[in-house]
Amino acid sequence: GFALQYRIGQLYMISKHSHEQSDRGEGVEVVQNEPYEDPNHGNGQLTEKRVYLNSKLPSWARAVVPKIFYVTEKAWNYYPYTITEYTCSFLPKFSIHIETKYEDNKGSNDSIFDKEAKDLEREVCFIDIASDEIPERYYKESEDPKYFKSQKTGRGQLKEGWRETHQPIMCSYKLVTVKFEVWGLQTRVEQFVHKVVRDILLIGHRQAFAWVDEWYDMTMDEVREFERATQEATNKKIGIFPPAISISSISMPSSTRSAPSSAPSTPLSTDAPEFLTVPKDRPRKKSAPETLTLLDPGK
Repeated sequence: GFALQYRIGQLYMISKHSHEQSDRGEGVEVVQNEPYEDPNHGNGQLTEKRVYLNSKLPSWARAVVPKIFYVTEKAWNYYPYTITEYTCSFLPKFSIHIETKYEDNKGSNDSIFDKEAKDLEREVCFIDIASDEIPERYYKESEDPKYFKSQKTGRGQLKEGWRETHQPIMCSYKLVTVKFEVWGLQTRVEQFVHKVVRDILLIGHRQAFAWVDEWYDMTMDEVREFERATQEATNKKIGIFPPAISISSISMPSSTRSAPSSAPSTPLSTDAPEFLTVPKDRPRKKSAPETLTLLDPGK
């Protein structure tokens, strides 16, 4: 049914998006992709990825960051429920935790996460793939649901109010928790990360919709094979060679095996966070930001 269609489209989008965003020394490496059994959630899939970001950092950050810098993404997929966690090896106080549930409705279930987060302060925001603005650098007219029309399904050209009338429809509900326990920077960084996560979700779901004619006829086995081949090609494109990185004992999933896929529901962009880059249209400041205190390596 439609839930399977949605899942195939999502897995296709994540693989293609990761490949497009990857380049030599940058991008998304799949470290493991294995079946996983959980006592509460049953059979699922564990995927671990590394998102390499080193050359995306500004020069002052590269001076204090380990030469090979990556964010680890772990996802436990028990579709239609997924848990995704992001951590960073040299920022122990930083983490992102995302729980995802999928339902065949237009976002009308207000109590979907009541059990998980009774005591937490929560802000609910709707993401509309047709009308919400995305950062200019990501915009492509061919991926704009307002203008895209699918040849195979007739879906598309989503007009104002499309959620009330469009069928079939699926909602991806996400509970996003960001932690950055550093005094003075906590609120700013946490707010920023929520915005980045929102942008990434918006872009990814726009792409899944706009690429529908590419994945619509695929079976689950075919999209898993596409995922496996794309992961292999992405690793080659990134150019991760054992002499450069001391993780040579970890290899890609064997190309002869088509492991059940669990790609997480959050596509990743390897663009630098905006607070780490100097906007192109503004001259570079002579001094470092006042709030940034770098430790003296000699101490």
